[in-house]
Amino acid sequence: MKTTIIIFLAIALAMLGFMYYRGDSNETGIVPSRNGDDGVVCTMEAKQCPDGSYVGRGGPNCEFAECPTGVKADVKIEAM
Repeated sequence: MKTTIIIFLAIALAMLGFMYYRGDSNETGIVPSRNGDDGVVCTMEAKQCPDGSYVGRGGPNCEFAECPTGVKADVKIEAM
């Protein structure tokens, strides 16, 4: 019984440590840079537009790009 409690506490502590290390992503999508520079790293989320295409976050405030209007556009996904 004692061993089970110790294992449970160790797993819970490891999970909390991972969540702290990973950072807390929020609604803005901004994740603090861990390399000490003033750069911004955006989360890799996508928003589905009414026409069925998807847009990602970008720019200094990690805002979603605007959805295309009118003619359906080709969607390109670029790797960082």
